Formats: sequence, structure tokens, C-alpha cells
Amino acid sequence: MNIGVFDSGLGGLTVFKELLKKLPDYNYLYLGDNARVPYGGKSEKIIYTYIREAVDFLFKKNCLLVILACNTATAVALRKIQREYLPKKYPDKKVLGVIRPTVESVIDAGYKKIGVIGTYALVISKSFVKEIKKFDKSVEVYQKACPLLVPIIEEGEIDWQGLDMILKKYLQPLKNNNIDSLILGCTHYGLIDDKIHKIIGTGVHIVTEGNVTALKLKDYLIRHPEIEKHLGKDRQREYYVTDLNIRYKKMIQLFLEKYFDKKDSLRLARV
Repeated sequence: MNIGVFDSGLGGLTVFKELLKKLPDYNYLYLGDNARVPYGGKSEKIIYTYIREAVDFLFKKNCLLVILACNTATAVALRKIQREYLPKKYPDKKVLGVIRPTVESVIDAGYKKIGVIGTYALVISKSFVKEIKKFDKSVEVYQKACPLLVPIIEEGEIDWQGLDMILKKYLQPLKNNNIDSLILGCTHYGLIDDKIHKIIGTGVHIVTEGNVTALKLKDYLIRHPEIEKHLGKDRQREYYVTDLNIRYKKMIQLFLEKYFDKKDSLRLARV
């Protein structure tokens, strides 16, 4: 059986790449809902519908465990999927997100003034704020919605000078609050973490979710041998998107580098 990895577009590839690095033996199936990206400005009802459809698709493709490598999806839909949808339809399967592992890592490191950047939906949900406060109520959390970043990254305009200007505008309020760490609350942002680091300052610890998620999944599988023993370990990779186009395949090759082989196919998912 497979480990499924889902994202609304390209951002989840930053998480997927780390999974392939740190847990290379497992069989994976990646689904990118690029036809409906971005999710950040959509209603909770629509996002939940999209995630439910994605989970259905991945489980029908023989996935035992699904990682929502998307902060908006995790913030808006994960709890409802876990508490309501899985018990009724897939009681023997699991869906995990990226927010809790990220929060655990930053709290364990002892940071006290944490910045969070993400989509409108993520910021409005206050998912990071709530999760951080569960661990330590004394921690100060400052959020900033960055709605323009996902479309720019999805268009491959990472080297565009205008991106630097936009980042400076988004990050200045967080700099004014003297944060000591910054959570990149959207998996897309890992693709521009070097630019973010340069603008926010070297004294601020940047938290990207790919590395954290991979390490936490490794620990999770050790603690849940009843799941791990059923996972296929043939190093098989399958890639699906909801809008099949050449540009997206080129972007996958660019971001996954050696982890996307020429023989790997990109297929259309009908969710």
C-alpha cells in the first residue's frame, strides 16, 4: 500500500522531496490539485469538499496513509476529516497534516515570539495560533496573510524582482514585532525560503515544513508498526494532477530534481 501526499498545487513538492530523501524505500502517490489552486481565498465549505474528494481519490488508489502537505487544507479540513469522515468511510486509514509537527518543532526549540505567514484562509483559521497556545500560552504569535505569493510561485516567477518588493511589504510588520522565528505557513513558501531569510534577517529562525514533516512521519511509523508493516517498500512513485499540462511537469522536474526520473509519468486525476 502507498503513502499519499496531497497539495493544492506545487507547494507540497517541498514536503514530498524531503519524504523521498529521508524515507526513500516506501511507495508514494502524489496528487496536486493544480486545476483549483489557490485554495487560500476559498470558503471553508469548498475547501473541505476539495479535500474530501482528494482523500477519496488517494484511498481508491491504494493509499493507507495520506499526508495533507498543504497548510490551508490542514487548517480548514483536517480535524473534520479525522473526526467525521474517516470513522464513517475509512475507519482503518489515516490522514495527517503539517501544522502540528511544525508547531512541536518550534516550541521544542524554545522560541517565544513566533511569526506566521500564510494564505488568508490559514490566517483567518488561527490554526497555528491555537496550536501554539496549547503548548505554551506565554508565546507571542504574529500572523500575516500573503495572498500574492502562491500565484507568483505557481507561475514560476521566483526570480522576479517584484517578488522581493512584495516580500518586504509582507514581512515588515513581523520585523517590527521583533520575532525570533518565522513559520512558513504554506508549503509553497519553502521554494523561496532563501529570499525570505534575506529580508527577515539572519537572526530570525526560519521554519520550513518539509524537513519537519519527514522526521515526524518517520517517528510516527516507528510508533505505529500496525500501519508501517502494510506499506509497500518498492520505491514506486506515481504523480497525478487535476490539470495535465507540460508546464506542470517541468515544474515538478525543477523542484524535485533527481527525485523525479525521466521515466516517471504524470497522469490526470479525475477527483
